[in-house]
Amino acid sequence: MRARVFFLAGFTGLLAGCMVGPNYKRPSVPAPSQFRGGPAHPAPASIAETKAADLFADDTLRQLIAGALGNNFDLRIAAERVEQARAAYGIARANLLPTLALQAQFTGARGSSVGAARFLPRGTNIATSYTQGGLLFAWELDLWGRIRRQNEAARARYLATEEVRHGVMLSLASEVMDTYFGLREQDLELEISRKTGMLAADSLRLVRVRHDRGAATALDVHQAEQLLYISTSQVARARRQIGLAEDALSMLMGNVPGEIPRGKTLEEIALPPEIPAGLPSSLLERRPDIRRSEDDLIAANAEIGAARALLFPTVSLTGLYGAQARGLSNLISGPARLQNFGPSALLPIFHAGLRSGIRLTEAQQREALLSYQKTIYEALREASDALIAHDQTREQRLEQEKLVVALAETVRLSTLRYQGGLDSYLQVLDAQRNLFTGQLNLAQLRLLEIESIVQIYRALGGGWQ
Repeated sequence: MRARVFFLAGFTGLLAGCMVGPNYKRPSVPAPSQFRGGPAHPAPASIAETKAADLFADDTLRQLIAGALGNNFDLRIAAERVEQARAAYGIARANLLPTLALQAQFTGARGSSVGAARFLPRGTNIATSYTQGGLLFAWELDLWGRIRRQNEAARARYLATEEVRHGVMLSLASEVMDTYFGLREQDLELEISRKTGMLAADSLRLVRVRHDRGAATALDVHQAEQLLYISTSQVARARRQIGLAEDALSMLMGNVPGEIPRGKTLEEIALPPEIPAGLPSSLLERRPDIRRSEDDLIAANAEIGAARALLFPTVSLTGLYGAQARGLSNLISGPARLQNFGPSALLPIFHAGLRSGIRLTEAQQREALLSYQKTIYEALREASDALIAHDQTREQRLEQEKLVVALAETVRLSTLRYQGGLDSYLQVLDAQRNLFTGQLNLAQLRLLEIESIVQIYRALGGGWQ
């Protein structure tokens, strides 16, 4: 008996390396030598290699990012899903091992003496009862790799959930930065609106004095009131947006709504003159969504082998070593010893669904391959869009700064001409409104430029390492 068991175990070990189905090989996806919108000769170094907290030298922003990574609900949910996938992977691995169980049972039966047993005398007692217990052994021999392919697929799905968590970390850090800078931009708009409102109030007082002295008309007074009301309306709008941004940041950090501390102003944030993007091929190893898509492809590829293995015989080993006796006191006696060993094999002869199952897994693998290729191209597009947006936004911001300087000079000159009686107050009002709008647009362009850097960082897959 023992010799046969050892022989079968050794024979199983020799066949353990046999696995049907295709082995995974990373598909070749052509990638450009440089990002569209990036430098003509990119260096291997990339801004994505910088930690998210160090991307902008702002201690307050560092604290906000750290708080979000520690307490954000979406990130904690993603971590629990990783634990679920790890447990599912452990279940799949356990199927490779034999199972041992203690079995105990009591059987009692009483048959009819005038039933199926024809030659028993009438009234014969044919009641039986016995107790049985022992160690039960069962093991499916994975000769064709079905269980190992399922284990390979489960491992890939577990790694895919890890990449989803990494993607949540990257998105979270980027969202915290975008929301924080949006908050600082609203702070800047509030400051501009307040300063404009103070200047408008001073102008209104001067116009009213001139009106009382007969040097200005009632039209001048009402025109001066317009800029004051426009600025005060903008103050209310900025305060509303500030409250919403603070609530959004509180939620990202897993806190109840509350005030958010401030660090550097939007104008104090140092912007790099150039953004090193690195090589496009590095996206395959850095972006979590590409890595997750590849893990899904690995899982789908392994499922093909598991489906094909169902066409081959399933071989299992079962055994029981224990004792059987009519009374409990006799279970430990030598004659009560019980043992059996039974290898079994099941070969499907006709099962119409097996071939369909193989075609299903092959179609799923082709779909996963297309999704993998699409994810790579989308990543290249996002990186290119972010680089182009950054360059053009930076250029637009520089031109807007020149415009604001020109508008400020226009306000000064038109005010002098009005005070000298050369122009009406309408020219002053138009110049002040244009300057106010230009300053607000400049603040928004500063925000867009910073957000474009964050978008480049996110598109290149930085931040979660």
